[in-house]
Amino acid sequence: MNPNECSTNLWVFGYGSLCWLQGFDYGNHQLGFIRGFSRKFWQGNNSHRGTNDKPGRVATLIKEDEATTWGLAFELLGETALRYLNDRECTKGGYETLITTFFPRNGVMTPFPVLVFRATEHNPQWLGPAPLADVAAQVTDCKGEAGHNSEYVLRLAEFFRDNLPEVHDEHLFTLEHLVLKRMKEKNISSTEDAPVTQAKQEVISIAVAAQPDNNLNQEVRRDSFQYSSRVPPSKKLLCLKV
Repeated sequence: MNPNECSTNLWVFGYGSLCWLQGFDYGNHQLGFIRGFSRKFWQGNNSHRGTNDKPGRVATLIKEDEATTWGLAFELLGETALRYLNDRECTKGGYETLITTFFPRNGVMTPFPVLVFRATEHNPQWLGPAPLADVAAQVTDCKGEAGHNSEYVLRLAEFFRDNLPEVHDEHLFTLEHLVLKRMKEKNISSTEDAPVTQAKQEVISIAVAAQPDNNLNQEVRRDSFQYSSRVPPSKKLLCLKV
């Protein structure tokens, strides 16, 4: 691909677990950011990272005019990938969809539109803002079908530290610090095996290639809680119709 061009395929922007756990086929990828939103752990989750009795917390996007949110954009290959994301994010997570502009980190490619999944206060699992110490306590104490809620936070922070070291997300890194502190207080090891589920059997560990337009090298590994992630005006649309 010419680095100045973007394909005509649909792209999706990942700012949470999609950064380190994809589960779908994709082509090109780009590190970069979107504008007008900040990442907050204000969305509840009673399936992947929690239960009905003890919902976990996962990331969503909050409108904030001057904010930027960094993450990873993926070029989707075929309708199967879109159906998978629709089920994962909309059906199970209750996320809505929107289209916004993505700005590639490499500064060479022209900004292009991306699909974004976002939960709002209208979501039935919405938890909203809370003191980060309380959020950390909730995260540390919850787990769901995909594993520990703590893992979600720790892997995401590690992804940014490895791949976007120039980016400082105060909300994320403060939460990471508080989660690790609480894990230590409760004698919870970061090497503790997470529950083995189909979703956790094959976690993609991303490594970003030296060339920004090269495909990601995907290394499939047996997963555990030993976290490591690298990258080379009408009715609102609740879910995509695919």
